[in-house]
Amino acid sequence: MKIKRIVTLCCVGLLFAGMVSAQTESDWKAGVNQVKEMIKSNPEGAWDLTEELMKGKNKKNVDLILALTQVYLDAEKTEETAELIEKAKKADKKNPSISLLEGDIALAKKDVGTACQLYEQAIYFDPNCYEAYLKYARAYKSASPTMAIDKLNQLKQVAGVPQDVLLQADKAMAEVYYSNNKFSDAAKAYESFIHTDIAEESDILSYAFALFMSHDFEASYEIAHKGLQQNAESTGFNRLAMYNLIDLKRYDEAKAIADVFFNQLKDVNYSGLDYRYYGALLNATEDYAGAIVQFEKAYELDTTAVELLKQISDAYSSNADYDKAIETYKRYCDALPAEEKTTENIFTLAGMYYDQGTDTTHVALEKRQVALQEADTLYAQVCELAPDSYAGYFYRGHTRSAMDPETTQGLAKPYYEKVVELVLAKNDPRYNRVLITCYSYLGYYYMLQGKPEDYAVSKEYWNKILTIDPNNALAKTALKGIEDMGQ
Repeated sequence: MKIKRIVTLCCVGLLFAGMVSAQTESDWKAGVNQVKEMIKSNPEGAWDLTEELMKGKNKKNVDLILALTQVYLDAEKTEETAELIEKAKKADKKNPSISLLEGDIALAKKDVGTACQLYEQAIYFDPNCYEAYLKYARAYKSASPTMAIDKLNQLKQVAGVPQDVLLQADKAMAEVYYSNNKFSDAAKAYESFIHTDIAEESDILSYAFALFMSHDFEASYEIAHKGLQQNAESTGFNRLAMYNLIDLKRYDEAKAIADVFFNQLKDVNYSGLDYRYYGALLNATEDYAGAIVQFEKAYELDTTAVELLKQISDAYSSNADYDKAIETYKRYCDALPAEEKTTENIFTLAGMYYDQGTDTTHVALEKRQVALQEADTLYAQVCELAPDSYAGYFYRGHTRSAMDPETTQGLAKPYYEKVVELVLAKNDPRYNRVLITCYSYLGYYYMLQGKPEDYAVSKEYWNKILTIDPNNALAKTALKGIEDMGQ
């Protein structure tokens, strides 16, 4: 062991020879590089060289000592790192660079509070230690965003701050706002430096996303489009370009970007939002089958997003696949938390059965009849749950009318009469169209009965319509028809 130690010292002596006690910066930097090369293969020799480098005039050379500290820190030599920091403090305990490095070490250990205290200490030692302000803000951007912003504003108030530092402050401010979902403030901060040399691709992408989240889709698209001109294969820029074009309803352009995004890019980790947007695009361009596939993919990635089931149901409805639409809507209702299940869900489901029951193009007669019965049952439930609302009675009247297309049985009559009772009590002209619908049915029903007293009642309903709408053509025609019959 003693022989090995002697050999190591000899090696250090040979390495150190010619450095002339590291009198110049280039000399000691060369020595630091030698330590870095030796630290893993010959740690004892590296430490001996470290001690030699810090002899003589270099005992007070904080830059040298901190450079060596960084080498040991990178090599995860905890004890040596601590010893070197102490040596640096002995050399100049008020040097802000020491506090900066200690803060970095604390931050690496996820001790944000201690790190920021040390960055504050660096500022105390030197108010012009600009790096300390920036590090403080970035360390606190999630834990205390308000303190982070305050520190950056303090930096901006320091006299004589160079322009490049002010830009770095704006960049750090944008990062703080962005990480805390304050996208409008983030967009303003990005705008102040985004057209300078310090802006990186990630900054431009974040700026575009902040604009998107602020619903400034046009501006967001312009930034994403410029990003694509520089990097056509960027996942982020393609994604945002597609999102924005869909929100802008520029569907043809969106389709072209979507084709690149989903079919030409490599190694893309698609998100549920990607599939949702693509589904919305296909739905808007009436490719309902394709939209359903994309919405299903999104739901597979996040089954808590139950609203996707409603979108899938709507797409099935648009594609006249009523059975699938109804089945999926029931899945949606079943997946809702108890507190979110409302009468509105029953009302919507009833409407889906009604649509199926009145679609003479895609649905056979027998199927339509069954669907109308289901709709009637559900609207009856709505009437029970909300007896003071006209809506359940009104649409039950529609359903009953569809079940009695010739109006010979008057199946809708009691429900439209109930609607008239409820709506007249409101005394609100907003419901005039509802009244006209009910009066039209009742007038027509009584006209079909063919008795003088029924014609008289029919005329009353048609005249009520003319009171609301003096130019109503149907009412005028009906009254003339009754008059021509001598009634």
